[in-house]
Amino acid sequence: MFEILANSGASLGERFRGLVNWLCAPEKFVSLATVGFILALVAYRKWTKPKVILTVTILFSIFYFGSMTDHNFFKIITKPDNVPITMLIFFTGFVTWLAFRQAAINDERTERGEPLLEAGSDDKVLVWPDLVYTELICLVLCTVFLIVWAIILKAPLEPPANPSVIPNPSKAPWYFLGLQELLVYFDPWIAGVLLPGLIIFGLVALPFIDKNPRGNGYYTLKERPFVISVYMFGWVIMWIVLIIVGTFLRGPNWNFFGPYEYWDSHRPVALLNINVSDVFWIVMPSKWNLPWKPGLPNQAALGGLVPAYIIREAPGLVLLGFYFFVMPVLLAKTAFKKIFSQLGMIRYVVFWILMSWMLLVPIKMVLRWLFNLKYFLAITEWFFNV
Repeated sequence: MFEILANSGASLGERFRGLVNWLCAPEKFVSLATVGFILALVAYRKWTKPKVILTVTILFSIFYFGSMTDHNFFKIITKPDNVPITMLIFFTGFVTWLAFRQAAINDERTERGEPLLEAGSDDKVLVWPDLVYTELICLVLCTVFLIVWAIILKAPLEPPANPSVIPNPSKAPWYFLGLQELLVYFDPWIAGVLLPGLIIFGLVALPFIDKNPRGNGYYTLKERPFVISVYMFGWVIMWIVLIIVGTFLRGPNWNFFGPYEYWDSHRPVALLNINVSDVFWIVMPSKWNLPWKPGLPNQAALGGLVPAYIIREAPGLVLLGFYFFVMPVLLAKTAFKKIFSQLGMIRYVVFWILMSWMLLVPIKMVLRWLFNLKYFLAITEWFFNV
């Protein structure tokens, strides 16, 4: 970063673009997004004030749309596939602000002993004529919007599939970019089946896991901070941010590029992804002079008594066993003691299964970016990799 800012031969605009590209490296971008998310939860009564959020929105809009003067960013943002991402960013920001603003007002009113915003409101709506008229107006407006959109933006249709001509990068539709990003860090059976299944199951099970009656029918954060924080982290950081990463930062050969960086399809990125077994059996004895010689265990050396992959993957089995089975017990007696007493054994187990897999996503992402770690457990003989 200091080299970018201290480059005397570069203009101010080039230094700024270089700084933004540096900050948009995945480990920095996601880390900054997570820090911003935590600060937003802590200071939700401050930033949701109309004057503050209006100032932030104006500054962000100037930065976002002003970046279209850069040729590389302009090509990304104006691609028909990526237009919904711009809408996603602003609409998601608006509904998030609206929910937290109402939560801030309700929490302040509760502290002063005043009634909630929703108190005494009559939500009764007649189907005819109120609801029918409202739906008709929405139908007409949405139809007009889609027609105008279809006229202005060309449909991103491509020629028939040709195995000899593959787009680079080959990206899923924007709403699946989060899942495509997960394929980098997990096997397809985890990224494409297990994790989406756990998301659906978690949304269904959430009302049965958390039976806290406070917050039902009105907005609040103070009365249910943990549950709301966990849900918002899974939605904003683990879904919205991954979509933005897949849209703006993933380029040819699925390499990372800055938003102002040219997408060079010939840029080599030499990465040597290693597993936990490689670290334990090869890297550690080579660097620290451990008693065993560097090299993965093989079947001949074990005398055929134990499958080689069991010994080879023993370090990964220990790590995952501690993470999935020992850690929930330790947390139930320490940090999650109150949660465990409220949920009980069965609901706590379901809660930890969902929580542990959600947290495993950022853990694996950070380890891949910083240490090129691919799998904790790599039993290729059975196509079982975690």
